[in-house]
Amino acid sequence: MSRSGLPVHAPDLPGAAVVVSRIPLDRGHVFGEHSHPAHQLAWAARGVLRIGLGATSWVLTPGRALWIPAGVPHVTTATEASAMRGVYLWPDRVPDGGDEPAVLGVDPLLAALIDHLADTGLDPGERRRAEAVLFDRLRPARDAGGPGTAVRLVWPRDPRARRVADALAADPADPRDLAAWGRLTGAGERTLSRLFRAETGLGPGRWRAQLRVRAALELLGSGLPVATVARRVGYATPSAFVAAFRRATGVTPPAARGSTR
Repeated sequence: MSRSGLPVHAPDLPGAAVVVSRIPLDRGHVFGEHSHPAHQLAWAARGVLRIGLGATSWVLTPGRALWIPAGVPHVTTATEASAMRGVYLWPDRVPDGGDEPAVLGVDPLLAALIDHLADTGLDPGERRRAEAVLFDRLRPARDAGGPGTAVRLVWPRDPRARRVADALAADPADPRDLAAWGRLTGAGERTLSRLFRAETGLGPGRWRAQLRVRAALELLGSGLPVATVARRVGYATPSAFVAAFRRATGVTPPAARGSTR
């Protein structure tokens, strides 16, 4: 940690409301569970990030960033080689800083502001003006528009449902139905369905579909062909995969791929 309490890769800029560090990450790089004294906007200018907060995780392409409130423990993983930006915002200097995690849109102007504020040579006036514009551009993804995809998924806590979730995460193409999972876990179909709905907000079928989209987003970031990704996440045809992906994200897989490169 630096003297400010931020990670050592963050520049020490006394008086700054926003501190930005450029963090190149290799595929599979993991920052284990940690927290910061400042709010963080976790964003990758290139690549795909997976960020976990407790039982909830998000997968984000470059058009989306995750607002992580100060003091909230989280794990950050680069599922592909990524150009991450650690954007740290001091709580007492940020207007209307949210106290819940939120997906924000990153349009070209916000992306340019983030990279501009990474310049440690800015004079105080330049930095204050850029910070003011950046604060104004922090908008929920639904209001920001533009390219970019974020997939949120909550893991169940009950060990029986968790066993199903972990197995599907290891192999999203696993074709077993709820009855088969019930025999494996010793829980009936109704019990598993109730557990998934109560603990994740989704029924087992929708949870599996969301997991497949998340896995697909990570695979698309690696440059695999759409047909290969479709097969790996359990769809019999590319057209069925494209339709499911678009229903979940609002964009086609090629469009999502374009936002990860």
